[in-house]
Amino acid sequence: MTIKPLIILPDPLLRQLSKPIERVDADLQRLADDMLDTMYDAPGIGLAAIQIGVPRRMLVIDVSREGEEKQPQVFINPEIVKSSNERSVYEEGCLSIPDYYAEVERPAVVSVKYLDREGKEQLVEADGLLATCLQHEIDHLNGVLFIDHISRLKREMVIKKFTKAAKTKAL
Repeated sequence: MTIKPLIILPDPLLRQLSKPIERVDADLQRLADDMLDTMYDAPGIGLAAIQIGVPRRMLVIDVSREGEEKQPQVFINPEIVKSSNERSVYEEGCLSIPDYYAEVERPAVVSVKYLDREGKEQLVEADGLLATCLQHEIDHLNGVLFIDHISRLKREMVIKKFTKAAKTKAL
C-alpha cells in the first residue's frame, strides 16, 4: 500500500468529472487501500479518487472518532438517490484545500446507492457527519468543491490564495 500525493487547488484536475467504474478487481481494491492509507496519513475522514489524480468514481470514508477502532468504508460508483428537505450545517475542510474551513449547509439525511469493495450493491441511509462527508466526496466525483457552496466572494478569495501559493511554489 502506498501513500499518494494529493492534488491541491487550483489544479484543474479537481474540476474533472470522474468516470464510472466498470469492474471491481484486485487493481481497484489496491487503489482503495492506497486511498485509505493516503487519507489516514493526511489525516482526513474522506478522500475521492480524483484527489490523488485518478478520475474514477470511487471514494473512501472513515468517520470514526479518535481513539475508536477504524471503520474504513469504500464506495464505488456512489449515487445519492434521496436527500431530505431538512438541512444541517457543518464546518467542512478538504485535503485538496489544506487549512481552509467554512460552514456548508447540505441535506441532513441522504440515501446513497453504491458498490462495496466486493462489487456488491449496497444502500446506506446516512445522517450527521457521514451524510455530510458522503455529499462532500460525491461532489468531488462531479468536479464540485465544498467552496462552491459558500459565497462567491469567499470562494474567489480562497482560489486566489491557492493560485498565488501554487505560483510561488513553482518558482
